[in-house]
Order: sequence, then C-alpha cells, then structure tokens
Amino acid sequence: MKQEVTILIPNYKTLDLTKLCLRLLRKNTDLSLAKVIVIDNDSQDDSLTYLRTVKWIELIERKAIPGESPVQSHARALDDALERVTTPYVLSIHTDTLLKNPNWLPFLLEQIKRRPEVAGVGSWKLENKSAWRIALKTVERYIQLAYYKLIQKNRHPIEGIGKNYYYLRSHCALYKTALLKQFNLHFAGGDMVAGKDMHKQLIEAGYDMVFLSSEVLIKYVEHINHATTVLNPKLSRDKKSVVKGLKRIEKSLARMNAPFILQDASLDL
Repeated sequence: MKQEVTILIPNYKTLDLTKLCLRLLRKNTDLSLAKVIVIDNDSQDDSLTYLRTVKWIELIERKAIPGESPVQSHARALDDALERVTTPYVLSIHTDTLLKNPNWLPFLLEQIKRRPEVAGVGSWKLENKSAWRIALKTVERYIQLAYYKLIQKNRHPIEGIGKNYYYLRSHCALYKTALLKQFNLHFAGGDMVAGKDMHKQLIEAGYDMVFLSSEVLIKYVEHINHATTVLNPKLSRDKKSVVKGLKRIEKSLARMNAPFILQDASLDL
C-alpha cells in the first residue's frame, strides 16, 4: 500500500512525552499509510538520544538559530520537514498530541477527501471540557463582545475576530501537499504561530479549511495543551500556569495509561 500521509512532529526536551507520543502513534497507526518525520529542535538532551534509537521514524536534527523565538523555532522545524514531503497529504502534530484510536488517520483522511475545495482539516482547540465549562465560556464571549461593541473598541483579544482569526493549529492539522507546494506556503510566517499565515493564504486562494469540533476529534486524539512549555518552565513566565499545567498533564497521562505504554520499548522497533 502506498503511503498517503507524512506526519511531522517537532521535539524539544520532553523525553517521556515524546516517547508516549511516538509509541501511541506506532500502536494506533498503519505505517503502510504514513511516513513519520521527527524534527529535534536542538534539544541536546536524552530526548534526542532516544529519537536516534527509534527505527521507524526519519529524524531531522535541527540546529537552533540565534535569537529565534520558541514560536519561530517550532514553525521553522515544521518547514524543514515539509521540504522532504512527497506524499499527497501532510499532517502536523505535537509531542503532546496523543493518538488513542486506531481509526484516527482514516477518519482525518475521510474528512479532507470529501470535497476537492477542502485544503485542510484539523482543529482550533482540542480540549476535553465539560458541558458547563463550554457554556460558561460561551456566555463570557458574548459578554465581552457586547462590552467592546458598547465602548466602540475594534481592537481586542477576543478569539476568532480580526487578527485573532481562527486557524488550523499545528497540534493536529492535515493539508493537501500539492496546494502547499503550488502556492509556496510555509508553516512559518514572521512571528505568527505555526500555520496561521498559511491558513489565511489558503482561504484567500478560495479553498475551505475544515474545523472539527473537540467533541468529535477527542474520540480519536487527545491534546495536552502547552505541555512542552509546562515541562520546560524556562519557556514560560507564568509560574502559576506551570503548576496548573503539571496537574492537568498528570490527569491526561493517567487517562492514556501512560506508565504501561512507556514500558513497552517494542513500539520503538
């Protein structure tokens, strides 16, 4: 069977999380359909040593560029791997994107193949929130919109509006490779988050970008938001968010039966 997708995964100093991500991917993915490229972002630690032992991935050892931000480093890592993609589709995920359903890849491929005008499929946020928390967030958003309208303020941080437009985030974003090549698109766009500028350019070119709801995608994929930042506190200025993040990560890892997966080194072969 010919490979259809190349999966791109940047890594930076998250040994156990990287192991878990790759082993769950191996466990739940038909590799006759997918090629996997991992880009190490100059970790210089045990996570890189581990990646060198994984037999079924292609590893890019990227050197950091002096002065680049974590956002730029992540996006440029994806672009380094994108240059090597020859499959019809390309998918970006993070090391904190955990694949838990063997049908995850066929499901995503089905979504992008439905209509020729679809250029990308993925999500804005992938969170396992309760119904009441979602409802509270919705109410909060309406209040914020009403307030800014009342004071006639057009520039504000509300998601989905103006420069804060929604885009397929690189924690799970599947694209048609031919379109990225045709329009010479890249994950990096100045200081923008990976994929944001690319999303906008595809929309402006007349293509559709399909957002899958968390309620649907969470059946196949779990994303531990900001895990790389939490596990590398020097990347974050907010100590409280790091403490909260560690608790959130512990809960997610428990749901994924992480200790058992981390003991199964056969998944690296």
